[in-house]
Amino acid sequence: MDTLPENPGTDEFALLTSNAAELGLDATSIPHVERVTTRVGEHSVSAIVWGVAEPEFVFLHGGAQNAHTWDSMLLALGAPAVAIDLPGHGHSSWRGDRDYAPRRNAETIAAVIDALAPSARAVVGMSLGGLTTIGLLGLRPQLVRHAVIVDVTPSVYARHQAMSTAQRGTTALPAGPRHFDSLDDMVSATAALAPHRSIESIRRGVIHNSRPAGQGGYQWRYDALTGMGGFLPLWDEVARARCPITLVRGGDSVFVADDDIDEFRSHASIPAVHTVPGAGHSVQSDQPRALARILRELR
Repeated sequence: MDTLPENPGTDEFALLTSNAAELGLDATSIPHVERVTTRVGEHSVSAIVWGVAEPEFVFLHGGAQNAHTWDSMLLALGAPAVAIDLPGHGHSSWRGDRDYAPRRNAETIAAVIDALAPSARAVVGMSLGGLTTIGLLGLRPQLVRHAVIVDVTPSVYARHQAMSTAQRGTTALPAGPRHFDSLDDMVSATAALAPHRSIESIRRGVIHNSRPAGQGGYQWRYDALTGMGGFLPLWDEVARARCPITLVRGGDSVFVADDDIDEFRSHASIPAVHTVPGAGHSVQSDQPRALARILRELR
């Protein structure tokens, strides 16, 4: 298994000055940032390494997102970290079987954490990344010293099926068109489902999450997602966890309800449950400073 620097072809990190400005930070707050690729068997997994010190955190994004979803939050946090593109997302390779279920993801992601951040003090996963983090608890528990699960539980599939499009937010995008005539069209489609975010933030996200389509126009960078059901067995991994688990939910999100928290507590001892006001499902994008504060206070 090799880890190599990667050049995606453009200066993708130039947009960090916009993230910093939105947070009221200047360019001196932007650390050294590098994209690297780790080969895991026949797959390549891309990640963004923040800072030059030993990473303190590993971040796993949600379905149909990519590692850049953490950019603003990581600038606010100011800690060395690794943000990984899940298989089938961002600059990571697509699977031939299109199986992006949490347990399958965990098998690949464990090797990347081994290579890039084996001593990280916490793995932070949002949505599909949170379920993948739970998968890691069963597969490689020694890699997860503290699990931070953002706005998801193993019961999410049934809850998601009952949601309206508005309640699903940007998680509804994969069910819509994959090809658009312009980036502006992609921004408009995203903005309609992301009421908590500025247009500038949404535009940055679209730039990172799209690529030119062969027939003209643009398409989403992520693969068509399958394996997105049958999460209930992951409760068994929660029950077997020996590390602290912190649950974070968006105050305006319906992905995690009070009874889901009760279910979590029936399986594991949770040191803290944080509800972030003004945040939907993507807490890291909607309220990056608030999530950074929670992570700084982890014990």
